[in-house]
Amino acid sequence: MKLSHVDALTIGNILAEAARTEIMPRFRRVREIEVRTKTSVFDVVTEADEAAEQVISAELSRAFPGAAIIGEEGTAKDPAALDRIGTAELAFIVDPIDGTRNFTSSLPLFGTMVAATMRGEIVFGAIHDPVCNDTAFALRGEGAWLETTDGRRHDLKVAPAVPVKQMEAVIGVNFLPEPLRATVAGNLSKLGMTCWLRCAAHEYRMAASGYCHLLFYNKLMPWDHAAGWLLHREAGGYSAHFDGSPYKPVNHGGGLLCAPDEASWHAARQAILPPNSD
Repeated sequence: MKLSHVDALTIGNILAEAARTEIMPRFRRVREIEVRTKTSVFDVVTEADEAAEQVISAELSRAFPGAAIIGEEGTAKDPAALDRIGTAELAFIVDPIDGTRNFTSSLPLFGTMVAATMRGEIVFGAIHDPVCNDTAFALRGEGAWLETTDGRRHDLKVAPAVPVKQMEAVIGVNFLPEPLRATVAGNLSKLGMTCWLRCAAHEYRMAASGYCHLLFYNKLMPWDHAAGWLLHREAGGYSAHFDGSPYKPVNHGGGLLCAPDEASWHAARQAILPPNSD
């Protein structure tokens, strides 16, 4: 089985409709909707996340009968669902709102992501921007592109390689353990510019569109990274865990560094990470 461009657009339409009906009507109405913490005060969930995930999951099941659906919010109640990513013939990994902290802060910087895997291999990714109402797509081996609701599209390509001191990087050190957190923070001055958007959906879109050079992550839940990883790869980028091994959606640790090419990856890793941080 192989997902087609028609399948991609079907999934994109599902994301756009869920954003239109469940997410945007609740945006900037945080005082009127339910917001709860999950693992910490920095990890929150809203009724918009749950409603959107329900709609997306139902429509994916209708369009792709028999596929496993692994949603971020559903998995919080049933952690064993994560095991299906490595074995299912076709699985969809759903993040209904990536950047929920931004959403609840009334910042228009959040996204909706879906990745498809076949027996643990990522074959499709889509990242929808509910505010701008456009979607970035990637099909394994067929490239990455951005498409608007009126059908306009253009291919995505990562930024050209530059020396480390000119690299623009998205780096959040918050989830790093000490003393690695302090070491990485101390090395950021070796780069040209750093930021953190609190939203992997837009960070991956930035890198795949050529608007930054590096992405650096430590916590690797599949709904946060599977779609974006493929988007970056199909836009020509190179990525690997901190020890140089390939990223897999079944891996939830080991860090992830994304760069324009392999040489840039090694240069950035040497600049940012200590030698023993594999």
